[in-house]
Amino acid sequence: MGRLYESLKRAEMDRRQPGEPGSQPTHPMEFLSSIIAEPTELEGASTATIAASVTSHLVALTDPNSLAAEKFRILVTRLENLRNERELKSLLVTSSVINEGKTFVSGNLAVTLAKSGGSKVLLVEGDLHRPALRSLLGLTGLRGLGNWWSGRKENLAHYLYKLNDMPLWLLSAGVVLDQPSQILQSAQFAEAFAKLGGCFDWVIVDSAPMLPTGDVNLWLRLVDQMLLVVREGVAPVKALEQGLSGLDKPKLVGVVLNEASESDQAKYAGEYYYGGPKRAKKAPNEKQ
Repeated sequence: MGRLYESLKRAEMDRRQPGEPGSQPTHPMEFLSSIIAEPTELEGASTATIAASVTSHLVALTDPNSLAAEKFRILVTRLENLRNERELKSLLVTSSVINEGKTFVSGNLAVTLAKSGGSKVLLVEGDLHRPALRSLLGLTGLRGLGNWWSGRKENLAHYLYKLNDMPLWLLSAGVVLDQPSQILQSAQFAEAFAKLGGCFDWVIVDSAPMLPTGDVNLWLRLVDQMLLVVREGVAPVKALEQGLSGLDKPKLVGVVLNEASESDQAKYAGEYYYGGPKRAKKAPNEKQ
């Protein structure tokens, strides 16, 4: 909270003209409320239709009756319950290294949130080095954060895409820049992101992995909690330890074990969902 407050305060001071009167709020929450309360128009957002195939593994949309989709509904229920115990509106999804399934989890989690409770959800393609969320959704050629940063004159909400007929909006990474971390380091983006987030019930950010970049630390200034995805057989223990130790404030709310070894419980679940003694379907994985 403190680092986000300082970023927003600097943005406000930069925006104010020299000699312009105005008092600064003395409490971070008071200042954040004054920023987030400013209206952001979503009606002007573009629309896009998800073109995910079965092979894309967007199971929450393409295979809603599967065991994998049910696991995401369980995850949503747990996150909703956690909101009663702590501040939880914006969630960063990351992993220690690539190929652990963070984009798979981010996309399915956002779709499930939008479908199950009708929550207004913002899904952010926050991996500005190797964006993969657009591929999962079957979308190409979208403007996004990189385009906004190149101009920085328009409202960030103008780069949103409303997906299908769901209360789900996407903020794409857009064009990939040479030094994308500059966006996340800027007070200007911190302010724009806070304003935008105030329009949604949930904000899900598909971040870069903890290694080798430092982007997760930058995102953690702007979100409430972090969800860590660990894929069995992919994440080296040393890399996981190194990634977590390198975080200033991990804000870890939970861990999703992706493609875990099947147990008797998974076997029984498979029989329940598929109506017979079939092998339980593994939650599929994606490459980012």
